[in-house]
This record gives sequence, structure tokens and C-alpha cells, in this order.
Amino acid sequence: MEEKTPVKGIYILPNLLTTAGLFAGFFAIVRAQAGHFDEAAMAIFIALVMDGLDGRVARLTRTTSDFGLQYDSLVDMVSFGMTPALVLYEWALQGRGKAGWLVAFVFAAAVGLRLARFNTQKHTDSSFFQGLPCPAAAAVVAGLVWVIDGYGLVGADFALPVMLLTVYLALMMVSNLPFRSFKDIDLKDKIPFVATLAIVFGIVLVSFDPAHVLFALFAIYALSGPATWLVRRRAGRSGAAVRSGEKTARRKRPGEGPGGT
Repeated sequence: MEEKTPVKGIYILPNLLTTAGLFAGFFAIVRAQAGHFDEAAMAIFIALVMDGLDGRVARLTRTTSDFGLQYDSLVDMVSFGMTPALVLYEWALQGRGKAGWLVAFVFAAAVGLRLARFNTQKHTDSSFFQGLPCPAAAAVVAGLVWVIDGYGLVGADFALPVMLLTVYLALMMVSNLPFRSFKDIDLKDKIPFVATLAIVFGIVLVSFDPAHVLFALFAIYALSGPATWLVRRRAGRSGAAVRSGEKTARRKRPGEGPGGT
């Protein structure tokens, strides 16, 4: 009997969600070029939601594949690299000439480098990312655009701080600083009743003022990497000082030292 060759194809559900994220990223570019920056920012957040769903759906339905991984990475480059960079350029950096588009390019290049490093490195500690994840960096950009545009202000008036923020986000993405991944949280585990109330309160808060709340949350997350590094560094120094003191105490014996007989 002849062996049947496996049928080649792709899993529809997770890749459909990934395509939806790609569509949202492309739609954001179109709306930014038309001057509707609030809609562009919302589209980036929709792409972020799709990016979070496709992987989880693939794992839950056991439809993960190499094709899906590669496709997801390419879509991330578009939705969280090229799209935020172009939105920033159209919104605030266009009037800055060469400096403006170079800063936007730095952001896009940092996303590409971040994704390439993530795809090729072995991850020993799943509870922390190495460097700021590009979806979070894109969310900071989208939140900033959404908030300022909501006040009816022109992005070009904030070109200098926007350029500094863009460079900061790019550096954070290619850095080795630890950022919490939240992958250690098991959604299947039971949680206290108070935690359920906190989740409901968070949903209500985001629904009340999504632009400000989302920008604040992702801005805090973007600052958490340097803060975590500083805490670990101080803890390491304190631990080293304690160990050094313990070693000195063990070495010191009765009769030794000044005044000993």
C-alpha cells in the first residue's frame, strides 16, 4: 500500500487572528495619513489585542506551527514596528526634516532587532522578557498620540519630547533590562474574590477613559525595566555586603584582633 503524503496547509483560527492584527496595523497607517490619529491609535491597540489572542488560541486549540510563528513575527514587525513609526512621523515628526524620519526609523529598526533576538535566543526565565516587548512600546506610542490628539493639540508642538520618548523606547527594546512577562500567571488557577473585584474595577476604569488609562499603564510598564534593574542591583550589593560581613565574622576568633592576648 502506498503511504499517504500529509496534506500541507495552515491552521485557520490563529492565523486569522494574526491577519486581523495585520489589518489593524495597516488600517492605522491609512488613518494616520488621512489625519485621523485617534483612529490610528485605536487600531494599534486592536492589533495588540489580536497579537495576544492568536498565540493563546493556538496553544489552547493545539494548532501551533512554525508557519504561525513566522507569520506572527512578520506581522509584529508591521503592526508594532512600521505602523507606530509612520504614525509618529505623520503626527509629530514630519516637520523636523531628516531628524524626524531618522528617529522614526530608529524605532522601526529597534523593533526588528528585538524580534530577531527574541526568535533566536533560548529563554531560560519565562517570567521576564529581555528588553521591552515591541507591542508594549507600540502601545506607549499609541496611547500618547490618543491622549494628546484627544485634547485637540497638534503633535508637531511636542516634537522634541516625542523624539526623546521614541529614542528611549528604542533603547529599552534592544536593552538587556528585565521586563515582567506575566507568563507565570496561570489563568486556570483559582484567584481570591478580592482579585476578581480588582479585575472588574480595572475593566470599568479602562472603559471610562481608555486613552489615559492605557497610556498610563503601558508608560509605567516601560519604566518598570530600569526600576527592576535598580532594585536587583541594590539587593545584590546589600546581599554581597551581608555575605562579606558574615565571612569576616567567621574568620575572627577569640584572641585575634586589637587588644587580644
